[in-house]
Amino acid sequence: MVHVMEHLRPLFERYDRIVIFDTETTGLRFSKDEIIQFSAVSVACAQGRVEVAQEYDRLLLLAPGKQVPPEITRLTGITTEEIAEHGIPREQACREIGELFSGNTLLAAYNAHFDLSFLYHLLAAYGDTECLRGKDKLDLLTVYRDRRDYPHRLCNAIEAYELQDKVCNSHRADQDALATVYVMAAMAEERDDLLNYVNLFGYIPKFGAPRPQIRSVTYRPQPYHAPEPLYRMG
Repeated sequence: MVHVMEHLRPLFERYDRIVIFDTETTGLRFSKDEIIQFSAVSVACAQGRVEVAQEYDRLLLLAPGKQVPPEITRLTGITTEEIAEHGIPREQACREIGELFSGNTLLAAYNAHFDLSFLYHLLAAYGDTECLRGKDKLDLLTVYRDRRDYPHRLCNAIEAYELQDKVCNSHRADQDALATVYVMAAMAEERDDLLNYVNLFGYIPKFGAPRPQIRSVTYRPQPYHAPEPLYRMG
């Protein structure tokens, strides 16, 4: 794992820490659905070594009267009963996420706009969105679209980088966050240009730019077969 992380070293010329995170939710509508699992891997450079500094994984209690939809249980394996037994209050999750994101931290995720939209609504309702303010953001889906042809799911990236023996796309946030770490490191080994994608999110032109947009992020249409990297197409 340490050898894998070494490919991320150039990012630590700008950041003290990278937090790679993932969410599982009750649906696709961030304004109505809820985060039910939040997981993250914090990577830091300490004593000359780039390594995992912290792993975070929590189930979040549902709002009163809410249930995990059957299709979400089929996808993730997460049940209403499991959350009731092992979940933590959403206010507690917000405090812990705020601590996790503190300092000079780069926030990274695969399809980051989706996760950040849900996270913002969670923090706005139960905590403080200040922990997102001023934080640089990296969307690894945008990077992958520049590297490989369609399809572009996390499972496709795992296969493309031949990581099947190390990680899997399980639709559980803890395992998917770890898988994203490996994919990110493989991307950094393949091409040292991840810093060029910071705060730059691509979107499929026929679907239009996502709404609402994150103020600190630049959104650009990203064709499936881009003639050159997105950061050169501004």
